[in-house]
Amino acid sequence: MIDRPFSISSQTQVFAVLGHPISHSLSPAMHNPTLQAMGLNAVYLAFDTPPEQLMDTLRTFGKRGFGGTNLTIPLKEVAFQNMDRLAESAELSGSVNTVVFHSDGTLEGHSTDGYGLSQALKEAFGKGFQGEDVLVLGCGGAGRAAALQAAADGASTIFLANRTASRAETLAEELRERFPEIQLKCCLSWPPAVDETQSCSILLQSTSQGMKDGDDTLLKREHFRAGQCLLDMTYVKKVTPIMKVADEAGAEAVNGLGMLLHQGVRSLEIWTGQPVPVEVMRAALRAHVYGEGN
Repeated sequence: MIDRPFSISSQTQVFAVLGHPISHSLSPAMHNPTLQAMGLNAVYLAFDTPPEQLMDTLRTFGKRGFGGTNLTIPLKEVAFQNMDRLAESAELSGSVNTVVFHSDGTLEGHSTDGYGLSQALKEAFGKGFQGEDVLVLGCGGAGRAAALQAAADGASTIFLANRTASRAETLAEELRERFPEIQLKCCLSWPPAVDETQSCSILLQSTSQGMKDGDDTLLKREHFRAGQCLLDMTYVKKVTPIMKVADEAGAEAVNGLGMLLHQGVRSLEIWTGQPVPVEVMRAALRAHVYGEGN
């Protein structure tokens, strides 16, 4: 993928991802080949950072001339509360996963997660949320972010389904306040009823169900119909159990690797102001996660 040697020098710019823990992060594996392909003298590192150390660490990175920083669990909300300024994307999501260091010492927070979801949908299915009826399975952090992005992108109706109904209702209240034009429906059962799932054109699976071998799928074949689009946000498997079920029913289905890819692409665009070689990052991700090309 990269045919030129790379060495770190005093002129090398540093980018990083912070989390706690951080050993699981795929960010270095996807960003380092991409930075090299862009011809930048830069490296991308990972640092385990407890929440109470986050802001001191970010201030230090800014003073040291870091190029930018990504944040993962459990730091996104901590950063949101403490940035000097917030981009519209961060205001929408209520979290920060991308930090920009300005020359005046200020920190600006962005969120590229919603962008990653929207781009993954368009890439996989040729359409986004505009005018679509959307079902969100799971209303935790990932589901909440997905529902907010769907609303912001102009979904027609959003169905919210969660094992604990009160969580879906709380999210619905937030969405009604922020997007009064969107129709919202809380599913009365878990899993949701067949008529509810089949009425939607886009289904987003945000729970951890199906990540472990032997897990049952939340939805069965009868929950799907031809012409629907399913995005399962997990990416540890190329084809997840719920993707198989959807495919058997004639629906299109993809996993969440595209989301991870495009949120990373957007972060690099924000930091560098340069076009990012998407296919280089995609190949690096697929090599690391699925062993392709090794």
